[in-house]
Amino acid sequence: MVSGPTFEEMLHPDKIDPEIRAKALKALKDNPLDPINLYNVTWRNADNEIYHVVLPKELTGVDAKIVVIYGKGFPSGSHKVGAAYSVLIEKQLMGEVDPDVHTLVWPSTGNYGIGGAFIGCRMGYDAIVVLPEAMSQERYDRIESYGARIIRTYGSESNVKEIYDKVNELSATDKKVRVLNQFEVMGNYRFHYHVTGNTVAELAAELAEKGIGNGKIAAFVSAMGSAGTIAAGDRLKQIWPDHKIVGLEPIQCPTLYSNGYGAHEIQGIGDKHVTWIHNVNNMDALMCIDDDESLHTLRVFAEPVGREVLAEHFGLADGLADCFGEIFGISAMCNIIGAIKTAKYYNYGEDDVIVTVATDSLERYHSSIDMLREEYGDLTAMQAYGNIERFFKGAGTDWIMRGTPDARERWHNLKYYTWVEQQGKSVEELDAQRDQAWWEEHQQMVQQIDEMLLAQRQKLAESE
Repeated sequence: MVSGPTFEEMLHPDKIDPEIRAKALKALKDNPLDPINLYNVTWRNADNEIYHVVLPKELTGVDAKIVVIYGKGFPSGSHKVGAAYSVLIEKQLMGEVDPDVHTLVWPSTGNYGIGGAFIGCRMGYDAIVVLPEAMSQERYDRIESYGARIIRTYGSESNVKEIYDKVNELSATDKKVRVLNQFEVMGNYRFHYHVTGNTVAELAAELAEKGIGNGKIAAFVSAMGSAGTIAAGDRLKQIWPDHKIVGLEPIQCPTLYSNGYGAHEIQGIGDKHVTWIHNVNNMDALMCIDDDESLHTLRVFAEPVGREVLAEHFGLADGLADCFGEIFGISAMCNIIGAIKTAKYYNYGEDDVIVTVATDSLERYHSSIDMLREEYGDLTAMQAYGNIERFFKGAGTDWIMRGTPDARERWHNLKYYTWVEQQGKSVEELDAQRDQAWWEEHQQMVQQIDEMLLAQRQKLAESE
């Protein structure tokens, strides 16, 4: 069987065998479909630097330092590949999946499915990705390029129930099917708790050495799709008890905010239910972001005239506008707006660091930019300037809900309708999630899984 790095090696790739690490880094450019690229699943580049950018105050309008860690450097171009790998390697180590027997089904609204296609096919599995029919064409193209099959279900980003129905149908009719559900499986949570969370904690110290921030992370801001990424906040709050975890969802689909529903255009988030792996009882605030604002700010970063405005007026000269434009996707715009709102809401100052995430990059959204151009015409410099002033610097403190005990109880109770009524979880399992000890038990499994993987490597080495 093909395997890859431990959680600790994903966190600290310098701990990977130097020969393997060198081959992996070479393959990242020369042979991106080689399974050795599993060892490139990390937030750090070849020089062991964390993929991140610090947004200038001229762009954000706030004194707090807003830092964006970005996923473009991962194999498949999104950090979701890390969650997909962690889910699969855990299942493989537990003996629940076998590449010679099973077909893997990856339910997704995009990036996790792309990651699943990359990981599953590199590890020798037959892979099927189930995702809505209204996602960007770039997503379908990437999945097929990795060798996986696609099943398209009705609707768009928020039609997850239709994905679940198709997945349940597949597993009921084919005993060889194994579903790797990112919304449910704790490998997704563990990747972000241990790898993303500790990476961000280490970034705080690295930034402080450069004179940025006070060595702490004041808040971690993340929109929820599977709610895997936001698990990083659980680790950060253990390090800094006053740390704030801020979740985001679309105004057009305010599920946690007001039990709302609806379609929206921020691909990768707002899936119209509360996921099993979301530790809602640890979330300090919920904010809603308009999908229109996310789309129109992305257009500024995507188009040449917008980049000229960013360089001239918003602190992104000397090639930074082009750099930032390539590493941000739609959900990154949502996350940045949420981070600005967080800075204003909590009155954070120049010593405070807020971290958020660019899950994927512009390469997945050229078709979305084309549709905006068809609908609104060519972007002008005045429009680009106005979009940043209004949606970034003008972001307000509306559509915000504190994570009070009553709010957390409501968020938790919303899980019942998806997971107990529809997906077969028990009320006892749901009730257990109210206790942080339940989450800590899952966090502690990281070491056990790493030990199992190292033992497997040793066994394979001895048999050769």
